[in-house]
Amino acid sequence: MEYAALLEKYTPVASDDLVKSIVAKAKAEMDRNRNEEVYKFCFGALDLTTLNNNDSVRSVAEFVKKAVDVPTRFPNVPNVSSICVYPSFVDIVGLGVEGTDIAVTSVAGGFPTAQTFLEVKMLEVAMAVENGADEIDVVMNAGEMVEGDFDRLANDLEMLCNEAGKEVIFKVIIESGMLTKPEEVYRASLLAILSGADFVKTSTGKSAYGATPKSVMVICNAIKDYYLQTGINVGIKIAGGVRTVDDAVLYYTLVENLLGREWLTPSLFRFGASAPLANALLSAITGEEQHYF
Repeated sequence: MEYAALLEKYTPVASDDLVKSIVAKAKAEMDRNRNEEVYKFCFGALDLTTLNNNDSVRSVAEFVKKAVDVPTRFPNVPNVSSICVYPSFVDIVGLGVEGTDIAVTSVAGGFPTAQTFLEVKMLEVAMAVENGADEIDVVMNAGEMVEGDFDRLANDLEMLCNEAGKEVIFKVIIESGMLTKPEEVYRASLLAILSGADFVKTSTGKSAYGATPKSVMVICNAIKDYYLQTGINVGIKIAGGVRTVDDAVLYYTLVENLLGREWLTPSLFRFGASAPLANALLSAITGEEQHYF
């Protein structure tokens, strides 16, 4: 498919100044969302993640058990949306979450750089799904994005999406911090969506570039423009450096302001985060400092 031509139907966000003003407005309005209801929502929207070099069968199984036990340990706190791991641990997570509504998310496709053969990426996606992954997070090739090789980039993503299958939630990471201009983030978001993404995800969390309010604003803009043209809702996953309650509340407020309350559901809004954010949210909900994870 000629994705470069499809991009011509969409107009990138106007300017850096517009982005800054929208982010400033959200920061000024955060107080309305500093409450237990929002904290619980944010916890329930977590793709709780362990992507460490020293992950093992034992450590992942223990991590999963802690996540599953949250509603018992902390009454009235919801389950996280999913647990996100490397492909080789998908079956361990699947066994651990059996009987709950927690999904199994696997990174795949040459995560975190996408710098390998397309055939290898496809096989990794296929094996993760075969082992029980409900959701797949793949990375857009940042080099192809920066150089403007849009057709190759998006066609590769389309093949990975097809490999995952229609029953699997497919998320594309655009590594937004590597894209220096708002229009680059906008185009990357649209390319992810046009190639089949159910969610646009900000970052891998494995580079120096994490999520920023500015990039989230632009991603939301792309999602909204696509919705206005097609009527199709695409989700946003905010990951990379999201560690505090204030971080979560700001992003919640941005999504609320830009996309509306329709997007305030885990089926369209996720946080990709590990122990620091999970513990911070539990602390805010319970009113006591928590180091559960």
